[in-house]
Amino acid sequence: MAITRFRPEIWSAQLLVALRKALVYAAPGVVNRDYEGEIREAGDTVRITSISDPTIGTYAANTTVITPEELNDAQRTLVVDQAKYFAFYVDDVDARQAKGNVIPEAMSRAAYKIADQVDQYVAAFYTGVNAANALGTIPVAAATPTAFYDNVLVPLSVKLDEANVPTEGRYCIIPPWLHGRALRDDRFVRADASGTTEALRNGVIGTAAGFSIRKSNNVPLVTGDDYAVMAGVDMAISFAEQINKTEAYRPEAKFADAVKGLALYGAKLVRPEAIATAIVSQT
Repeated sequence: MAITRFRPEIWSAQLLVALRKALVYAAPGVVNRDYEGEIREAGDTVRITSISDPTIGTYAANTTVITPEELNDAQRTLVVDQAKYFAFYVDDVDARQAKGNVIPEAMSRAAYKIADQVDQYVAAFYTGVNAANALGTIPVAAATPTAFYDNVLVPLSVKLDEANVPTEGRYCIIPPWLHGRALRDDRFVRADASGTTEALRNGVIGTAAGFSIRKSNNVPLVTGDDYAVMAGVDMAISFAEQINKTEAYRPEAKFADAVKGLALYGAKLVRPEAIATAIVSQT
């Protein structure tokens, strides 16, 4: 039987590669995987411990008595409570008549659909932003495409600066319609106007205002035509995932090869001050 040629560990590795290529919100550079360990069952937890900052005092020679303070720790829990699965079969007749092996393509599509679910899940964490880092609603009209750079990107950068967020590795995720308007701003498409030669030619957004600009259809739609644009660095959100099980089998009632897989994942906004948001209105 064809099923005997199935190698679970190979399929799982291929599925993980395809999944990570499709991610935007849960991609490297947007989230960190510092606490991703061995995830066995849905409901597993990753415990994240942080230490309080030491107090800084003023020292006076010969007079200051130094008394060491006890540092406090705090523990937050990243719960791996999201469980998604896929299952499909290919009939022996269809497999024989099809040109090429259809299972790899189906596995790739399964990875894409799971990635879409993962991204929607991580995108929702924008609601945990510190109030001081939330810009509120900002219109970006089709007639004034420069408003995105001037009224969204620059203020987001300022919010992160004021929160002492590192400048290195900053990202901003925007919806396709906003990407289209940005392409009408010379600072995105002309190297001489952008002030840099880095990947801004040919209408491709590379970096702007210190951000790596990423595009996603999963930017949360808050209401009407208002979308939640999130910017930050990868220290803000910790993510843990694993394609825990991938199995091949012969369904009892069919002449077919079947594959099923289970994906477990979870995330935690561990540093709310390391993201900033703007509700961008399409007007």
